[in-house]
Amino acid sequence: MTSWPPIRAELAGIEPYGAPQLDVPVQLNVNENPYQPSAETVADIAASVGEAARTLNRYPDREFVALREGLAAYLSSDVEAQIAPEQVWAANGSNEVMLQLLQAFGGPGRTAISFAPTYSMYPEYARDTNTEWVVGHRESDFAIDLEKARALVEETRPHVVLLPSPNNPTGTALPPEAVTVLCEAVGDGGIVVVDEAYGEFRRTGVPSALELLSEHRNLVVTRTMSKAFAGAGLRLGYLAADPAICDAIRVVRLPYHLSAVTQAAASAALRHAPELLGYVANLREERDTLVEWLREQGLEVADSDANFVLFGRYADRHAVWQGLLDRGVLIRETGPDGWLRVSVGTPDEMDAFRQALTDVNGARA
Repeated sequence: MTSWPPIRAELAGIEPYGAPQLDVPVQLNVNENPYQPSAETVADIAASVGEAARTLNRYPDREFVALREGLAAYLSSDVEAQIAPEQVWAANGSNEVMLQLLQAFGGPGRTAISFAPTYSMYPEYARDTNTEWVVGHRESDFAIDLEKARALVEETRPHVVLLPSPNNPTGTALPPEAVTVLCEAVGDGGIVVVDEAYGEFRRTGVPSALELLSEHRNLVVTRTMSKAFAGAGLRLGYLAADPAICDAIRVVRLPYHLSAVTQAAASAALRHAPELLGYVANLREERDTLVEWLREQGLEVADSDANFVLFGRYADRHAVWQGLLDRGVLIRETGPDGWLRVSVGTPDEMDAFRQALTDVNGARA
C-alpha cells in the first residue's frame, strides 16, 4: 500500500525546520536585532513600498539593478575592498541565497561539506538539492583545524564548502588564512561559501572574507539584512562573488524571485544604513559584558563575534531552558549537548536573562 502523500522517501516523517515561536516577555532565541527602525526609516520604507504598489500590475526588475547597486555600495563601505554591482546577487533571505548556490553548484553526483557544530540548515540545503552531504568536525574550542580540513577537502573533492563566520551556533569567526587554505584546496572544482550573516558584529580587528574576493575567484561571501540591519521581517539576503558565479545563479533562480515590494523596502533600508546599524556597537558591548558575566558564574562560554553567545555545560540543558521559559525568558536549545544559545538583546532584556538564569542555577544547585 502506498503511503500518502507520495512525498520523496528521504523526506518522509521529517519535521520542518523552525525555532519555537512562543509569546513570552523576553525573546532571545533567534538572534534578531532587538531595536526597531526609527519613525523616519519606517516612513521612508512605507513611502517606497507605496510607490512600488503603483506598478504592481507589472513584473519587477528581475535583475534588481538599483538594489544591487545599493548593496554593492554598502559592502564597499564596510570593508577595504571595492565591490561592483555585477558581483552582487540577492534573494529572499540568505536561506534562499544558499539554496540557489546548492542548486547551481551542488546536485546529484556532487558533494557539499561543512564542519560541525554549525548551522543546522546546511544539511537541509544539501538534502533538498540531492547533494551528498559530508561533515567534518571542529576542535574543542570550535575552531577548524586547517590540516584536517585540507585533508577532508582533498579526500572528498567537494563542489561546495559552507563556512559560516561567525559560526552559528558558536559565534566563532574564521581567520583569513582558513579561507585562503580552503579556497586553494578546493581550486576551480568548487566554491567556498563564507556565510557572514553576523559579519557586522565581528570584533575590532577581525576582518571580513570580503577582503579576499579579489584573490580567490571561487570565493562567495554571503550577508543578510535580517540581523545587523534589523530587517528580519524584510527577508533579504545577498552575496558578493565573481560575476561568473552570479551569472550561474541566474540559471536556477525562479523568474522575478524578488518582488517589487521587497526591492523597494530593501533599497529604502539601505538609505538608512547608518541609523539601522547604529545599535551594532551597543550590541557588541552587551555581548562582551554577557560573556564576562557568564564566565563569572563558572560557566563555559564560547568566544563570540556574533550577536549571540553559546554557554554551558549543563547535564540537563533542557531543564535549564525550561526553567528560563517558566520565568518568561526564551533562549535556544541548540548546539552540542550541554550547551545553550542566547541572543543579545536590550540592557533590560539582558538584566531579565541574568536574573532568570541566576534563579534557575540557584534552584538546581
